[in-house]
Amino acid sequence: MRESLIAVIDDDALVRDAAASLVRSLGYRTATYASADEYLGTELDSAACVLTDLQMPGRSGLDLRESLRARGSTVPVILMTAFPTDELRARAAGLGLIALLDKPVDPDLLSSALARATGE
Repeated sequence: MRESLIAVIDDDALVRDAAASLVRSLGYRTATYASADEYLGTELDSAACVLTDLQMPGRSGLDLRESLRARGSTVPVILMTAFPTDELRARAAGLGLIALLDKPVDPDLLSSALARATGE
């Protein structure tokens, strides 16, 4: 088991649990959150990386990235979406996201993105 803790954020409980299970199968520890605001209410420095959905009630995954940056957090962010567009990919790159992954998430792409994010 790797030491790195990955925060998994998705408003859909089934997707959140499936994503967390996939992350654990790759050898990481996980903590799950139902919303960006729930995550922002925690000790932000505990996660080595955030894996978040794009479209959620309240703050989106992109809003979360901007909120983290405004708070001075440098935690790497991986964004998941079922609705990828070229405009979204450009915006994600401009925000310095580690990756923008299409749902359903490809395990190999997620593994590679997590390795880049955590240095493991």
